[in-house]
Amino acid sequence: MHWKIGKVRITKIVELETVGSTRFILPLATNEEIQKLPWLIPHFATEEGRLKMSIHSLVVETPTRRIVVDTGLGNDKEGRKVPTWNNRKDPFLETMTAAGFAPDSIDTVLCTHLHVDHVGWNTKLVGGQWVPTFANARYVFGRAEYEHWRDHSDESDKLAVFNDSVKPIADAGKADLVASDARLCDEITLIPTPGHSPGHMSIHIQSDGEQGLLTGDVAHHPCQMAHLDWSSTADSDPAHSAATRQELFGRFADTPTLVIGGHFNAGRIRRDGDAFEFVV
Repeated sequence: MHWKIGKVRITKIVELETVGSTRFILPLATNEEIQKLPWLIPHFATEEGRLKMSIHSLVVETPTRRIVVDTGLGNDKEGRKVPTWNNRKDPFLETMTAAGFAPDSIDTVLCTHLHVDHVGWNTKLVGGQWVPTFANARYVFGRAEYEHWRDHSDESDKLAVFNDSVKPIADAGKADLVASDARLCDEITLIPTPGHSPGHMSIHIQSDGEQGLLTGDVAHHPCQMAHLDWSSTADSDPAHSAATRQELFGRFADTPTLVIGGHFNAGRIRRDGDAFEFVV
C-alpha cells in the first residue's frame, strides 16, 4: 500500500496480518463492543466485530532520506511470549526488496519505541551473530526509550528483545539516540507520546502544505479513538497512554492530516463528542 504526503511517499511492508486474534492486547474490545462502532467495518473490523490488525514496517521516502519506520518481529528470534513470534522464517526482506527497497538502500531506521514487534528486523542472524540488517543505515532511537530498556529489561522476554534486536545496533556504533521531539529532516519531526512505553514517539510529516501522522502504538487499533480509556495490556502506564491519545488525536482531529497506525491502515480523525472516529 502506498500513500503520498506532499513530496513524501509512504509504503507499507506487511510482515503479519491478523483477524480476531487480538484479545490479548485489547481485552475490552469484545465483538459486541466493536459492532457498536459501525464505522470500523469493513476496513478495521469484520461484520462479526473481529479486529483487523497487522505487524508492518513503513518505508518513508523524503527528497533526501529513505527511512524504515519500525521493523516488526524479525526472523530466528527466541524468548518471545507469543509462541508464533519465535523462530520465524518470514520472507519479509524479500518482500521489501521486491517492493523496490533493498536493505542496503535504506539510510535510516527509526523505531517509535523498542517493543518486540517494532525492532525485530533491526538485526539478522549471520554466522550465529546478530548483525544490523540495514548495513548502510543509522538507527534512530529515542534516548529516553533506549535508556529505559537498557536499564530495566529485567523480565526474560524483554531482555531477549533488547539483547538480540537493540544492543547489537549500539554495539556496532550505528545507534543515534535523540530527543523525543527531535527534527529528523526538513519533512519529519518527532512528537513525544509516552504511555505505551516510557519514551514512545510518534512521527509528524509536513510537505508542500500537507500533513501526515505515524502514530506508532499510541493506539493499537482505531477502536481506541472511540474508547480513549481502552488501554493496551502492553501499555507501561495505561492512564498516561489514555491522556496521550486524547491530546494527540485532539491535535489532529478535523484536519486533512493523513494518519497511519503502527498496526492499522490510513485514515483521518474526526471528532465525535468527547472522543473520535476514524474515517477512511
